[in-house]
Amino acid sequence: MFKFAPLQFLLVSIFGILLLDSCTNKSNSDPKQGKDAPPAIEGYIVKPQMIADQIEVSGTLLPSEETVLMPEVSGRIIQLNLPEGARVNKGTLLVKLFDADLQAQLKKLQAQSNTAKSTVDRQKELLKVNGISQQEYDLSVTLATSLEADVAAINAQISKTEIRAPFDGTIGLRKISEGAFVGPGTALAIIRSEQKIKLDFSVPESYASIIDKNTEIHFSIQGDTNRYSATLIATEQSVDEGSLNLNVRALVNEQNKNLIPGTSANVIVAFATHTNALLVPSEAVIPQARFKSVMVCKNGKAVMTKAKTGIRTASSVEILSGISVGDTIVTTGIQFIRPGTPLKFSSIK
Repeated sequence: MFKFAPLQFLLVSIFGILLLDSCTNKSNSDPKQGKDAPPAIEGYIVKPQMIADQIEVSGTLLPSEETVLMPEVSGRIIQLNLPEGARVNKGTLLVKLFDADLQAQLKKLQAQSNTAKSTVDRQKELLKVNGISQQEYDLSVTLATSLEADVAAINAQISKTEIRAPFDGTIGLRKISEGAFVGPGTALAIIRSEQKIKLDFSVPESYASIIDKNTEIHFSIQGDTNRYSATLIATEQSVDEGSLNLNVRALVNEQNKNLIPGTSANVIVAFATHTNALLVPSEAVIPQARFKSVMVCKNGKAVMTKAKTGIRTASSVEILSGISVGDTIVTTGIQFIRPGTPLKFSSIK
């Protein structure tokens, strides 16, 4: 009886296993399997739906009035009345600059003006009895008038050393201290009037012609579940060339401690409601260079159709032309399909 050596037996066994595995893989393999497999596509049947023509944009809350308090002239602060966080009335003296030199000039001019007026009064009586000439009297009147104008000019300069509240409002954070030397352009503090809050936002140019004054809009702010309302009061009257948006301003109807100027807001502007709108999922709309398209199933084959779009929501797009009620629209796998390709849907909604 023929006997194998242990090493020869091991080599024969390994060869047999490899040969068996090769035959098994060859018999199970199919060169056509997985090749040219049709993509899994989904469809959507177009049906009329109701949609509200509205847009959601970002806005900013603003105080009804806001001014940075700045001096008109240079000088040293000798009196400071800027109570941070406190309300002040219109006309309240907030800051006083050094004006002793101007006050001295004022007293001098006032004395000269009073003397000139007295002279005019005396010469007026002399003129009646021909005690002086008309020319002498006219010169006295001119001098008195000139000195009166000089007094008014000095008073105007003195008023520039006083900074008063331009309206009823609340003082913000003070940026200077008493004794500081300030000049034109030096920010002293900000005063705001928060009796009414304004809301600024912008809408796309396509809505510029239909947005109207007195339209009521709604908005919300982060961290607040309340929904607030505001009324449109004005627009910029021209579309911004850079952003192609129209800037709009509204007046908030409510007063609430949560409505803080500078806070961002989510604004909802509603225009109209369409009851028979044809909506398709956003992913079904194919953007082209000059137009948009959708892929429609007609007679079992893919047909690329130009589509005019309208209102856009978070998940849908209104189609104004290009499709009809009952059409089946391809929503997934569009990138694998060419016009004329037979379609087999995995699911249709």
